[in-house]
Amino acid sequence: MAPSVRWSVGVGAAAIDSPYAGEGLRVRPLPLISYEGERMFLRGTSGGVHLYQSRQLTFDAILAARLYGFDIDDLGRSELLVNGVDPDLLSDRDDGIDAGFRTTLGSSWGAVSLEAVHDVSDASEGYEISLDYRNTWQFGRAALTANAGASWMSSDFAGYYFGVLDEEVARGVAEYLPGSAVVPRIGLTMAHSVGSSQWQLLGSVEYQFLPSELRDSPLLEPDQNGVGRLVLGLSRRF
Repeated sequence: MAPSVRWSVGVGAAAIDSPYAGEGLRVRPLPLISYEGERMFLRGTSGGVHLYQSRQLTFDAILAARLYGFDIDDLGRSELLVNGVDPDLLSDRDDGIDAGFRTTLGSSWGAVSLEAVHDVSDASEGYEISLDYRNTWQFGRAALTANAGASWMSSDFAGYYFGVLDEEVARGVAEYLPGSAVVPRIGLTMAHSVGSSQWQLLGSVEYQFLPSELRDSPLLEPDQNGVGRLVLGLSRRF
């Protein structure tokens, strides 16, 4: 049976406390577009196909944008020099596109999902495996979702976004290879209906805890222990 609400369209913005040296607060606009069909779905910057679906278990093929890229010019020159890195010898990091699979088991106690993706855009060419738990509580016209989980980043993935690239080493930057890394996270999401039931205010906060192998990167602020992210938006359901 098809879902009663199929489309949701809106706009939002993400504010990220960037861990990179001298960048500060990074603000990005986000599309708040979702579609829930019998087989296909679209949720913001990701989408996919339900390969198997029952009342409690789903198995999906997914495609998602990874907005981890940055321009070296957006980082602080003096902060990088203090870290012993000449910014003129560094390269930009590109956003990526991930493809993979996700399985989700849900019940009255919440939902657990296991996801495995690979970068197919030739950015990091790395892998990531994530395990997450979430639960939702309804309070009148508001829904609050809490989530907790962790991601394992392959050495290619962590090295691209947090390490020093081979081309940068060839230019004279000291080598730094973080290896693979596990990044825990926690978050809260609130959705509140306003006016007519078609409109929703959305807000979410998330914090990722960076392990030492990523915190020690010369590209990061020396005292950066994690990454905070705030998303706000307004959408209309159809």
